[in-house]
Amino acid sequence: MTRNTDKTSAEPNFVDLHVGVRLRARRKALDISQSDLADRVGISFQQVQKYERGANRVSASKLHQFAEYLGVPVAYFFDGLPTNEHDIEDSRERSTTEFLLTSEGQQLAAAFSKLSSQKRKGVMHLVKSILVDQQSHA
Repeated sequence: MTRNTDKTSAEPNFVDLHVGVRLRARRKALDISQSDLADRVGISFQQVQKYERGANRVSASKLHQFAEYLGVPVAYFFDGLPTNEHDIEDSRERSTTEFLLTSEGQQLAAAFSKLSSQKRKGVMHLVKSILVDQQSHA
Protein backbone atom coordinates (compact mmCIF):
# COMPACT_ATOMS: atom_id res chain seq x y z
CA MET A 1 0.00 0.00 0.00
CA THR A 2 1.28 3.46 -0.84
CA ARG A 3 0.51 6.34 1.45
CA ASN A 4 -1.08 9.34 -0.14
CA THR A 5 1.16 12.36 0.24
CA ASP A 6 0.29 13.98 -3.09
CA LYS A 7 -1.64 17.22 -2.47
CA THR A 8 -3.25 17.05 -5.91
CA SER A 9 -4.81 13.63 -5.32
CA ALA A 10 -8.57 13.45 -4.78
CA GLU A 11 -8.04 10.99 -1.92
CA PRO A 12 -7.31 12.59 1.47
CA ASN A 13 -3.87 12.16 3.03
CA PHE A 14 -3.82 9.43 5.72
CA VAL A 15 -2.58 11.92 8.35
CA ASP A 16 -5.44 14.32 7.57
CA LEU A 17 -7.90 11.41 7.79
CA HIS A 18 -6.48 10.34 11.14
CA VAL A 19 -6.62 13.86 12.58
CA GLY A 20 -10.20 14.22 11.31
CA VAL A 21 -11.28 10.94 12.90
CA ARG A 22 -9.73 11.98 16.22
CA LEU A 23 -11.37 15.42 16.02
CA ARG A 24 -14.78 13.89 15.37
CA ALA A 25 -14.38 11.25 18.07
CA ARG A 26 -13.49 13.86 20.72
CA ARG A 27 -16.26 16.23 19.64
CA LYS A 28 -18.83 13.45 19.79
CA ALA A 29 -17.50 12.14 23.12
CA LEU A 30 -18.16 15.59 24.58
CA ASP A 31 -21.55 15.79 22.80
CA ILE A 32 -20.59 18.99 20.99
CA SER A 33 -22.26 19.75 17.66
CA GLN A 34 -20.27 20.69 14.59
CA SER A 35 -21.95 24.10 14.71
CA ASP A 36 -20.94 24.72 18.32
CA LEU A 37 -17.36 23.70 17.64
CA ALA A 38 -17.26 25.85 14.52
CA ASP A 39 -18.62 28.89 16.37
CA ARG A 40 -16.08 28.43 19.14
CA VAL A 41 -13.10 28.51 16.75
CA GLY A 42 -14.52 30.99 14.24
CA ILE A 43 -15.19 28.81 11.21
CA SER A 44 -18.26 27.40 9.45
CA PHE A 45 -19.73 24.03 10.40
CA GLN A 46 -19.05 22.96 6.80
CA GLN A 47 -15.36 23.54 7.44
CA VAL A 48 -15.56 21.30 10.52
CA GLN A 49 -17.18 18.65 8.33
CA LYS A 50 -14.31 18.92 5.84
CA TYR A 51 -11.73 18.64 8.61
CA GLU A 52 -13.47 15.59 10.07
CA ARG A 53 -13.57 13.86 6.67
CA GLY A 54 -9.91 14.69 6.04
CA ALA A 55 -10.94 16.62 2.93
CA ASN A 56 -9.18 19.75 4.25
CA ARG A 57 -5.98 19.91 6.26
CA VAL A 58 -6.24 21.51 9.71
CA SER A 59 -3.73 24.32 10.25
CA ALA A 60 -1.53 24.29 13.35
CA SER A 61 -3.34 27.28 14.84
CA LYS A 62 -6.80 25.71 14.32
CA LEU A 63 -5.57 22.42 15.72
CA HIS A 64 -4.37 24.30 18.80
CA GLN A 65 -7.78 25.99 19.15
CA PHE A 66 -9.58 22.64 18.80
CA ALA A 67 -7.30 21.10 21.41
CA GLU A 68 -7.92 23.89 23.91
CA TYR A 69 -11.70 23.86 23.44
CA LEU A 70 -11.94 20.07 23.51
CA GLY A 71 -9.67 19.81 26.54
CA VAL A 72 -6.93 17.68 25.02
CA PRO A 73 -3.28 18.25 24.16
CA VAL A 74 -2.51 18.81 20.47
CA ALA A 75 -0.75 15.44 20.48
CA TYR A 76 -4.16 13.79 21.07
CA PHE A 77 -4.97 14.26 17.39
CA PHE A 78 -1.90 12.24 16.41
CA ASP A 79 -2.25 9.44 18.97
CA GLY A 80 -2.28 6.10 17.20
CA LEU A 81 -1.14 7.60 13.90
CA PRO A 82 -0.05 4.73 11.66
CA THR A 83 3.65 4.71 10.83
CA ASN A 84 3.93 1.60 8.66
CA GLU A 85 1.71 -0.53 6.42
CA HIS A 86 0.73 -2.90 9.25
CA ASP A 87 -0.27 0.06 11.42
CA ILE A 88 -2.26 1.55 8.52
CA GLU A 89 -4.29 -1.69 8.26
CA ASP A 90 -4.88 -1.66 12.05
CA SER A 91 -5.97 1.98 11.71
CA ARG A 92 -8.52 1.00 9.05
CA GLU A 93 -9.98 -1.56 11.44
CA ARG A 94 -10.28 1.11 14.15
CA SER A 95 -11.88 3.46 11.63
CA THR A 96 -14.49 0.81 10.87
CA THR A 97 -15.23 0.48 14.57
CA GLU A 98 -15.40 4.26 14.95
CA PHE A 99 -17.80 4.41 11.99
CA LEU A 100 -20.05 1.84 13.63
CA LEU A 101 -20.17 4.06 16.72
CA THR A 102 -21.60 6.97 14.72
CA SER A 103 -25.36 7.43 14.37
CA GLU A 104 -25.03 6.72 10.63
CA GLY A 105 -23.11 3.51 11.32
CA GLN A 106 -25.62 2.40 13.93
CA GLN A 107 -28.53 3.06 11.56
CA LEU A 108 -26.79 1.11 8.80
CA ALA A 109 -26.01 -1.83 11.09
CA ALA A 110 -29.57 -1.90 12.46
CA ALA A 111 -31.11 -1.82 8.98
CA PHE A 112 -28.69 -4.43 7.64
CA SER A 113 -29.42 -6.80 10.54
CA LYS A 114 -33.14 -6.71 9.66
CA LEU A 115 -32.51 -7.98 6.13
CA SER A 116 -32.84 -11.62 5.13
CA SER A 117 -29.66 -13.52 4.33
CA GLN A 118 -30.43 -13.32 0.61
CA LYS A 119 -30.98 -9.55 0.71
CA ARG A 120 -27.77 -9.08 2.74
CA LYS A 121 -25.88 -10.87 -0.03
CA GLY A 122 -27.50 -8.55 -2.56
CA VAL A 123 -26.49 -5.46 -0.58
CA MET A 124 -22.92 -6.75 -0.27
CA HIS A 125 -22.80 -7.40 -4.01
CA LEU A 126 -24.04 -3.85 -4.67
CA VAL A 127 -21.49 -2.30 -2.30
CA LYS A 128 -18.63 -4.31 -3.80
CA SER A 129 -19.73 -3.22 -7.30
CA ILE A 130 -19.74 0.42 -6.21
CA LEU A 131 -16.26 0.06 -4.71
CA VAL A 132 -14.87 -1.58 -7.85
CA ASP A 133 -16.44 1.14 -9.99
CA GLN A 134 -15.06 3.84 -7.71
CA GLN A 135 -11.55 2.35 -7.84
CA SER A 136 -11.63 2.09 -11.63
CA HIS A 137 -12.46 5.81 -11.87
CA ALA A 138 -9.79 6.88 -9.38
